[in-house]
Amino acid sequence: MLRRPKPSDSEADLLREQEKFLTSGAPPAANVVRRPDKRRGEAGGGGGDCNREDEGRQRDVVTIEDLPDQLPSLTPAPPKKSRFKASRVTFEDEDAEERLDRHDIHVTAVLSRIVERDTSSTPISLPAFTGVAFPKVSHRSETSSQVPLSSAFGKKSIFARQIAAQRLKEGQTPFHCAPEAEHREQMLPPETSMDTEPTAVSGPGLLSGRGLGGPDSSGETTRIHRENQAKLQAMSQSEILQEQKKLLSQLDPRLVDFVKARKAQSVPSSASASKQPRGKSSKGNFPLEDVSRQSASSGAAVLFQKPREVEMEREEEDLPTPPAVTEKELLLKPQKEWVHMDKLEPEKLEWMRDLPAPRRKGTKKAMQARFDFAGTLVPPTEDLPTHLGLHHHGEEPERAGYSLQELFLLSRSQLIQQRSLALGTLANILSKARAGEYLSVLKGSVVSTLLDAGLLFLLRFALDDGVEGVMSAAVHALKALLVCDDDEECLDCTFSWFRGLASFPLLPSAQEEEDEEDEGLPECMKETAKEKEERKSDHDVARQDVVKGLLKMKLLPRLRYILEVFRPSPRVVQDVLQILTRIARHSSSSATQVLDCPRLMETVLSEFLPASWTAPSSSIPQSVYGLPLASAMKLLRVLATSGRHACARLLNSLGVKERLPCLLSAEPGELLLEPAEALRLSTEAYRLWAVAAGYGQACKLYIDLYPGLAKTLQSVHTVLALSGPLLPLQLQRVLALLSLLTQVTHTAGCHQELQAGMVSSQGEECPPPPPVSWGHVTGLQASLLGHLRGFVKNLDDPVQKDISLVVIPAYLVYLEAYYHQLSRQSGFKPVETLQELERLTSEVLLPLLSHHVVQGLIKNLKSSSVVCNVRSSHLGPETTPSLPGLACSGWRDRPGPVAPSSPFPLLTALGLLLQTITGIHKGLSLKFNALLLSEPVIGYLRSCSQAMPTLSHSRAWLVRHEHHLLYLLLRLAHRLVSIEPEVAKHASLYHQVALVLLPWLLPGSEYLGHELLSTIIFNKDFISEGHSGGPEAVELGELRLQEETPHTSPSLQTVGALLREACIQLPSIRGCFLTHLAHLEPSVLTSRDALLGHNPWISSQLLPELTGPTVPSDWPFLPLVSLYERTGQADGGGLEVEDLPQGALQAVTHCLQWLLLLEVWREEALKVILPVAKLARLSCVFLCSSDLFLERPVQKLTWGLFRLLTRRSRLDSLDLNVPPPGLASFQDLYSALLTQYEAVSFGDRLFGCWVLLPLQRRYSAAMKLAVFGEHVGMLRSLGVTVEQLSIPIERFTSPPEDSLPLLHLYFRSLVTGTLKPRWCPVLYMVTLSHVNAFIFSQDAAAQEVEAARHSMLRKIYYLTDEVLRNHLLLFRLPQPRSEFGFDLYEKLPPIRAKRLERVLRRQDSSDDKGD
Repeated sequence: MLRRPKPSDSEADLLREQEKFLTSGAPPAANVVRRPDKRRGEAGGGGGDCNREDEGRQRDVVTIEDLPDQLPSLTPAPPKKSRFKASRVTFEDEDAEERLDRHDIHVTAVLSRIVERDTSSTPISLPAFTGVAFPKVSHRSETSSQVPLSSAFGKKSIFARQIAAQRLKEGQTPFHCAPEAEHREQMLPPETSMDTEPTAVSGPGLLSGRGLGGPDSSGETTRIHRENQAKLQAMSQSEILQEQKKLLSQLDPRLVDFVKARKAQSVPSSASASKQPRGKSSKGNFPLEDVSRQSASSGAAVLFQKPREVEMEREEEDLPTPPAVTEKELLLKPQKEWVHMDKLEPEKLEWMRDLPAPRRKGTKKAMQARFDFAGTLVPPTEDLPTHLGLHHHGEEPERAGYSLQELFLLSRSQLIQQRSLALGTLANILSKARAGEYLSVLKGSVVSTLLDAGLLFLLRFALDDGVEGVMSAAVHALKALLVCDDDEECLDCTFSWFRGLASFPLLPSAQEEEDEEDEGLPECMKETAKEKEERKSDHDVARQDVVKGLLKMKLLPRLRYILEVFRPSPRVVQDVLQILTRIARHSSSSATQVLDCPRLMETVLSEFLPASWTAPSSSIPQSVYGLPLASAMKLLRVLATSGRHACARLLNSLGVKERLPCLLSAEPGELLLEPAEALRLSTEAYRLWAVAAGYGQACKLYIDLYPGLAKTLQSVHTVLALSGPLLPLQLQRVLALLSLLTQVTHTAGCHQELQAGMVSSQGEECPPPPPVSWGHVTGLQASLLGHLRGFVKNLDDPVQKDISLVVIPAYLVYLEAYYHQLSRQSGFKPVETLQELERLTSEVLLPLLSHHVVQGLIKNLKSSSVVCNVRSSHLGPETTPSLPGLACSGWRDRPGPVAPSSPFPLLTALGLLLQTITGIHKGLSLKFNALLLSEPVIGYLRSCSQAMPTLSHSRAWLVRHEHHLLYLLLRLAHRLVSIEPEVAKHASLYHQVALVLLPWLLPGSEYLGHELLSTIIFNKDFISEGHSGGPEAVELGELRLQEETPHTSPSLQTVGALLREACIQLPSIRGCFLTHLAHLEPSVLTSRDALLGHNPWISSQLLPELTGPTVPSDWPFLPLVSLYERTGQADGGGLEVEDLPQGALQAVTHCLQWLLLLEVWREEALKVILPVAKLARLSCVFLCSSDLFLERPVQKLTWGLFRLLTRRSRLDSLDLNVPPPGLASFQDLYSALLTQYEAVSFGDRLFGCWVLLPLQRRYSAAMKLAVFGEHVGMLRSLGVTVEQLSIPIERFTSPPEDSLPLLHLYFRSLVTGTLKPRWCPVLYMVTLSHVNAFIFSQDAAAQEVEAARHSMLRKIYYLTDEVLRNHLLLFRLPQPRSEFGFDLYEKLPPIRAKRLERVLRRQDSSDDKGD
């Protein structure tokens, strides 16, 4: 009796049981049943052989008697449980219908693009001719005997085997195919064997002779092959290689690949390896084919290999191809009894070889980057041992390391270790990429490449892994992607700076998307931004914003689950908290989502900020659950920064207010924590308290913890005098405490104002007064001032110098807050305060400013500037648009505002204090003029006045602090410029800096811009040219210009008089611009509250989104552009304005006066505005109204600006091919100008000059075609003379015109009388010059151009208008002093006469032929 197989049976047992079963003849347990094929007519009653074979088979029919008409009600069976449902991730609030739509694959997703196969290069072979009409029908019984199934033919159909046998019987070569290679070799004659010497003639390896059509096709191919072999024998090796390269360059690459594939099939590697004798290579046996194969393959690798996204460039090297694996090399020989193991497959045994040696040289072809497990790039020439585990990949097996594609594949492996290892390696790669370590060795961005490949979804799926190791690796990789430790460290270092607790949201730059679905719909029917966001897929959201995409993918609930349920290791907990902190920095909405996530903040507070805890048993605890963490406190601080409401929720609803006293009432050494962690925790607690005090919240704690704060302040000098590894942490704790006291002082200073406002509000909304009053904070000022004196003295101590330089700015910021709020109190005593300020200046500030250490710092001002070093050669970290960062990697090792050698924190704090105390005591300003007049400061300001910084997230947070310093220096100059002559000498420099600083100011600094406009920019003291002979100097320049060109129009008023009038009108000009910037008033008030310390009115410490500068760079044109937007049409053309708005003429006049002043005296301030943008903005003068440009003051000022814009240096830089900002092209604006000129110009000379300016030869011919085509009627009224135009006429006539359609229009306008010299003298001369140069040109040209020349010349010769004919034929050169503006020849020059005669003779001959 046969038994069933067991799991313990070996392969020999299975084979033995199989033999027993076959010899016993027992019926099998399962039969193969052939189902009828309906397409062949086997179903139903259709007859056929198959039907006859199945006649004996009858189908079983089951009938049920008494079957009821209605089905009985059945009890529902228990639902089936799916094994795959548990592995799917679903959410409770996810809509089932949306999930079904998302997973539904429509047929269009599969059959999206069906392309017909290209058969143009497929060879067509006709069947052999036979003597019978139809082929003989072959029966199964005959074919089995006639055509045996031999291994020579392989697995073929019956018909193919029969044809092959017939061809063998006739003595012909069978059809070429891969399995017949060995058989064909055996059938060849002995003299053509492959084992012979190279001189012997072998059969062709590629051509079979099919398709020749003759009876001796195989003989013909053999003859051709012998001729080829004879030619090859007569050629040298170099000639063979040269011909081979020539062939490869001429042939189609697809054909080359086809030939190589046929060659590989015809000569199997196993057969060739066994046939070749030892010591001889295949290259010796096959000089042509093998060389061509190797060269073609290497060339294809270089030419056709697709470049990787991350590549390296090296030198080229050819590697020899190793021989194929033979049966002798196998350690385990295959046995005959093994099923399907009778045939050796060398390609499947290649993996058993030893690894080839890595390349010793480089290669020029693209190579993909490979990384080790630490994320380090492995060079392709480095030979690493295999035991490191870096060679387990299929591609390039000799190279160590793994590519990004292979790591992605490993991260989805079924093996836990492989998934964890791949995710850990990706985390290391991301960390190094974010630090910028690959920028100098790799092309492209690694982070962008990974994000485009779907890294975000890979990590999100890995977070759902049930294995804790894989989940931990995914968390670490996500932290490496989102968080940059250097960025967070820099933000912590600047926290104690002026407004350092505020920061920009890390939002990607807004990209406006044009939604075609909403076009033409009314506003009420258009989708809101929130609805559009919800409609987007996860991939679309993540592609634009990584953090927003993670939030959409339910990251926060998963992180809460990890913290609450998994309770992972300390490293994973720290990573999760840092990820949450980065999400909170993204925006206020993201911070709100973190607060709103169910049980997330409760878990963080209960587990990582408990009210009580026990001391850990070791310095490195195995679990941080139940212990307070500094990173958790930092998360709360960043959340509190997002807004007043979020801070109140943390303090009151989540119980943070009760936890702060527990952490701050004791010294860090008493917190039962590791010393460094205790200091970090205390520092973050102070910072959180400072943020809350910045809103006027948590100030009651100040009263409760006042004794502890005073005790901490008393020990500052003692703590900072100690040296050790904890000194930097102690220093940060002191700075955080000073920031807290500064914010509490600001809040206490608003107590009286809020108290009075609450009484007078009479029920209106008013913030309640804080619990802390001014009397609570005055006692600390004397103690802190004493600290400051001590630190200033410590500057002489080399050991304490660096600590003092770090701490002094925080003390100065505190003193500024104290004196600023002191001057607002009702009990302010001016006399005592002035005396106190004088002592502060003489005892502290002046010694500090004159100290050699501080002077050395000031010398680093320019080198530390971000504004002056825009084009720094430093390679920063990788930046990704969807994941902005601060680019702080390596900030300690390179100069910058945050570097230890930077003077920015000290000078900003000092300038802030000087602004306050000089506002209280005016006489103190003169004592600080040395700061403004010092050479480093003057040089720094000069560099800033010429800088053109770019706006980005990586620079904005630092540039904001530099803007504060520039503003404070200008405010000090404002106090000194009118009373100090030495400062007044540099007034123009300060004014230039103020002009360039205004369009640099970022969101959150609107108040600084308002102050610059109000006090400095329109201040006549800073425009020294206005009262020191500036207008007179311009008038002298005008007189000199008129002497050189005496035909300048006398009606034009000189620019000097216009400048003198503009200087008188500066106060009115300032009022005009402040009026047009009134829409910024809410932002100015919000910014004022933040900068002046009005804490109870601050709604958020998060600055507005970084969408761009506060004021546009073309702000001097603002009144003109805003008037055009109110009265004109955006699409241009036919503007009809009945009445200008009230005050519009005065506003335009003031705007033009200010522009004229800037163009003459502050040209550098307007260099950020392109000349084409200036021209486009000034064109609004003509487009705003039908008669605005005719007003006398507007006319004078516009003439002056036109003459300035058309100076030689300005004309060279005017490029009208560049589209002006805000416009698609200048041509659209020019079309509107032409339409307006035809409608309302009345031949105005100024408007005419404006229209003629873009018609210069160097600009696009499209604008000339518009004048002479669509608007040809305007030529009758364009009466501008060459003298009035003030543009050299050569710019219109040189070089000669080459546009044939334009030349036809020129010629037509002249011949038809549309263009006459008395109507349009400038364009008449221009068209004459171009037509004359065209008809008498000797340059070779196309037949069409030559025919046009001849036609024009003949028509000119036969013109009846003698004057026009003479002008066209005798034109010589433009000459503005002549009657018509050009000179004429007295008679036709010989060369022109010969050309005319030749053209006329050719016409006569053609007429004779026609007759």
